[in-house]
Amino acid sequence: MSDTLHNDVRPDNATAPDGTTFSRRSFLQGIGVAAGLVAAGVIPAVLSAAPTSAEEATATTTAAVPGGGEDPIATIIEENRELNYPGKPVYYADLAGPEKWAMVIDTKACVGCRKCAFACVKENNIGRTSGFTYIQLLEMEPGKLDLDTAVLDYEEAGRPDKWYLPVQCMQCANPPCVTGCPVKATWKEPDGIVVVDYNKCIGCRNCMITCPYGARHFNWVHPEVPEAEVNPKVPLAEKAWTPEKCTFCVQRTRNGQTTACVEACPVGARTFGDLNDPNSDVSILLKTRRVFRLKEELSTEPMIWYVG
Repeated sequence: MSDTLHNDVRPDNATAPDGTTFSRRSFLQGIGVAAGLVAAGVIPAVLSAAPTSAEEATATTTAAVPGGGEDPIATIIEENRELNYPGKPVYYADLAGPEKWAMVIDTKACVGCRKCAFACVKENNIGRTSGFTYIQLLEMEPGKLDLDTAVLDYEEAGRPDKWYLPVQCMQCANPPCVTGCPVKATWKEPDGIVVVDYNKCIGCRNCMITCPYGARHFNWVHPEVPEAEVNPKVPLAEKAWTPEKCTFCVQRTRNGQTTACVEACPVGARTFGDLNDPNSDVSILLKTRRVFRLKEELSTEPMIWYVG
């Protein structure tokens, strides 16, 4: 298992123009912890196929493990429905307001250009040599949602014979990464954003194991960011030897801005907003478009929906 985690940041990488690295192997091995448990019959597969009906898209059921019995992740979530906050807000952002943040991603519009990932790297002080990005763009074959055949390090975006699936932290309403942290170094804020206290984290990586989306990434090296590109509103040095993840750009979204990925998308494939506002763009999309969520059967209640 430790070899799998090491491989998450020691891949044969494809390098983006700004030095950010992408690798299909790093992504697939990044979720290899969960995949290994799948093979052992402990937890379900990382991603499920797209639903075939509106009813299936909105259904949430308890998944069963091979050989019968209840799924352990679903059981943990059910036993920890009421998640306690740590008694203090995330220190580098404004206090949470009354919003319930969510995102809708239109896979029919996404062209896989990775501009969302590049913008995320710059906004969130992701180490340029750390070997990961919060947002991964997967190139898929038409009609398939299959990680085994997905391509992460593709060189040509926007191919008409492919489709693209952006994957990142799902900001689950019932996050197994939170219930899996032994020191309560990660929690769900009142507005639904799952955050990390890097100073409290002990680097055990249990959150990486319990996350069924492969959305947590461990800093095996000190995050390196060019001095001129450091975002002073986001932690940097504190991230060394800890897992990090997407936070819906909490430092931006709580002061009226949208996320960096939404702002950077050239085709408007991403929509971010407040579910508590029935007139918000995300609320309208969820009412008017056919949507699905990844691994919905785990009852993690992801706050990212897909149109596809």
